[in-house]
Amino acid sequence: MTEKLYRKDAYLREFNARVVQRTSAGKNPAVILDRTAFYPTSGGQPNDCGSLNSVGVVDVLEDEASGEIVHVLDGQIVEDRVQGAINWERRFDHMQQHSGQHILSQAFELAQNAPTVSFHLGAELCSIDVQLASLSPAQAAAVEDLASNVVFANTPVHVHEVTRDELSRFPLRKQPVVTGMIRIVEMEDFDYSPCGGTHVRRAGEVGLIKIRRWERRGDTMRVDFHCGSRALLDYRWKNDIVNNLALSLSVKDQELQQAVERALTQSRDNHHALEDAQKRLLELEARAMIAETPLSNGLRLIVRSLDDRTGEETRRLAITLAAAPGTIALLGLRSAGRASLIFARSADLADDMNALLKNTAPIVAGRGGGTPNLAQGGGTGVDQLDEALAAARQAILAAHAD
Repeated sequence: MTEKLYRKDAYLREFNARVVQRTSAGKNPAVILDRTAFYPTSGGQPNDCGSLNSVGVVDVLEDEASGEIVHVLDGQIVEDRVQGAINWERRFDHMQQHSGQHILSQAFELAQNAPTVSFHLGAELCSIDVQLASLSPAQAAAVEDLASNVVFANTPVHVHEVTRDELSRFPLRKQPVVTGMIRIVEMEDFDYSPCGGTHVRRAGEVGLIKIRRWERRGDTMRVDFHCGSRALLDYRWKNDIVNNLALSLSVKDQELQQAVERALTQSRDNHHALEDAQKRLLELEARAMIAETPLSNGLRLIVRSLDDRTGEETRRLAITLAAAPGTIALLGLRSAGRASLIFARSADLADDMNALLKNTAPIVAGRGGGTPNLAQGGGTGVDQLDEALAAARQAILAAHAD
C-alpha cells in the first residue's frame, strides 16, 4: 500500500519517493510509488497535479482494493527515484473549498436543520445538495453568518485517526462508510466529519465563504458557493461590473438595481411605442398600395419586391394587405444574401398560397410552406427573386382568367 503523506501533512509540497511499479492509464504512462503527497480524486475532491522529476502528473487515481495510488503522467519516467512537486495553488484552492464545505454544511444543519447529502468540488464551482424544500435570501444570509463566525474566530482544525470503536467520542455530522482506521476532521467545537480529504490548519485560511445561488433539485436544494481565492475573484469581477454600470447610469452603486429597473421599464415602453408606430406605418403603406391597385374583376393583385425590410415586417405588411377584400399580396424580400417570398390572400378568395409558394420557391433555389391563406419561404437565388414574383403573378392571373 502506498504511504499517503497528504493525510499526515496537507501542506507538504515536495517529497522523495521510489517507483515500485510502472503501468499505464489509457494512453498515458503511469507509476505507483512507495509514498506520495499527491491526493487522488476521492470523496468529491479532485486530484492534485504537479510533477515527478519534471514529468507532469495529469491525474491521480486510487485503487481502493490495494490502496495503491496511481500517478498518471504526460511522459515516461525512467528513474527509480523521483522528486515529487505538488501544484500548490491547486492544492490550497481545494483545501479552502473542502474545509469551507465542512463549515457550510454544518452551518446549514445548525441554522436550517438541513443535512448535506452530496458535495461537488469543480474547477470553477463548488456545490452541496442539502435536504431543504425552500431557502430564502434571509435564511441563506443566516447560514453565511454562522459559517463566517467560524472563519473569523480562526477556529483550529484537527485530524483524528480512530477505530470504529472510538467513534462514540465524536458528535459526528455523518457516519463513515469506510472500514479500518477512520479519519475524522474536526472544526474545533463546531463540526466533526469523517473525511479523507486535504484541509487547512485553521478556519481563517478558508477565507470568505459566499453562497452564490441555489435551486431546487427534486427533494433537495443545490447550493453553489465559493471560498477563499475563488470568492475574492468572484467578488472582483462582479464589483467591476457594478461600478462600471453605476458609472454608465450616473448613480451610486447602491442605487444600481433601481436604476436598471427604471431603464428596463423605459426600454419596454419605448419598444411598445416603436411597435405601435411601425404598425401604423404599415397600415398607412398598405392603404397606399391598396389605393394604387383597384379591384379588377373582383381581384386586387399587389406584387412588390422589397429591399429595406426585415422578414417580420414584410410578413406583417402581407397580412395587413390581405385584410382588404379580394386582395392577394405577393411580396419578395432581398436580405442577408437570401431571397424571401411571402404570399397572402384575403379570406374571401379561394387561391392556395401554400401551393403557389411550393411551385414558385424552387426558382430562388429554396422552399417553404404555410397555409392556403399565408405562406412564406425562400432560398439563395437572390438574382431570381423578380422572376419568381413574376411567375407567381402569372399563375394567379391565369387562375382568375378562367
